Amino acid sequence: MAKAFASQGDLAEKTISFTEVGDDLYAFTAEGDPNTGVIIGDDSVMIVEAQATPRLARKVMECVRSVTDKPISHVVLTHYHAVRVLGASAYGAREIIMSDTAAAQVEERGQEDWDSEFGRFPRLFQGHEEIPGLTRPTTTFSDRMTVYLGKRRVDIMTPGRAHTAGDAVIWVPDQEVMFTGDIVEYHSACYCGDGHFRDWPETLAKIAAYQPKSIAPGRGDALVGEKMVADAIANTADFVSSTYKPVARVVARGGTLKEAWDAVRAECDPKFANYAIYEHCLPFNVARAYDEARGIDTPRVWTAERDQQMWAALQG
Repeated sequence: MAKAFASQGDLAEKTISFTEVGDDLYAFTAEGDPNTGVIIGDDSVMIVEAQATPRLARKVMECVRSVTDKPISHVVLTHYHAVRVLGASAYGAREIIMSDTAAAQVEERGQEDWDSEFGRFPRLFQGHEEIPGLTRPTTTFSDRMTVYLGKRRVDIMTPGRAHTAGDAVIWVPDQEVMFTGDIVEYHSACYCGDGHFRDWPETLAKIAAYQPKSIAPGRGDALVGEKMVADAIANTADFVSSTYKPVARVVARGGTLKEAWDAVRAECDPKFANYAIYEHCLPFNVARAYDEARGIDTPRVWTAERDQQMWAALQG
């Protein structure tokens, strides 16, 4: 019998919050589900992260329309994961922006990621019939780019590898607010199945160097105030380190994936077991950490077949 993921049993609707993180800047959050950012300029609106389906995107738009009637001109996607990008068509934006690396990952593994996440997250993909296909950008950038929403400047950049190889963050300098995607989480487990553990802490340090007054993270509550921001960055770094270091020790002595799993549970369960999507993320995190510690730099593509091979190995 195929092993079920924890998220497959998570079918209860989440409570939505729409929190102002700066003047005309908002975070759409839903109890550990993927977040969306909203940046309101002089004449139009930028959306950060599209949600998994047009159905969920319309929930974001309801919140946007509660504060502005300006048109949505841009959608920025911080990385390629299906739960972040497949709702993009609902916004009717003239520009969809991704980093060059994220755009390449859509072509390399976007369909496989969609198929895999569809099986893992049935609640998030309700209404999937409306998805027109893979979301591809109209605009890409290699290191950084700037968009002006009227006079409001928005900087989009790639601070380094972390959650994926192509992660982008969005900085609004007039309010010193950052939208980080899944590089930073708050009381939600980091999904590291496509991540780069050894690069992630340095990338977090680059974000911290901006000294954001607020952050809209990838999952979890909006981070308003410098203390909450600093705590979330430190906690994310601890989560990543606490996952990777036990695995690296197991690999160094020639241990198995099952031994790595046991070592991570011993280290992480006491600190993070009550975090959103923790049980769902854990097997993917351990498998990726095991690969990285063995020198596999590029994360392997997840498929349904690989999912079940992983479960078999974790069961020893």
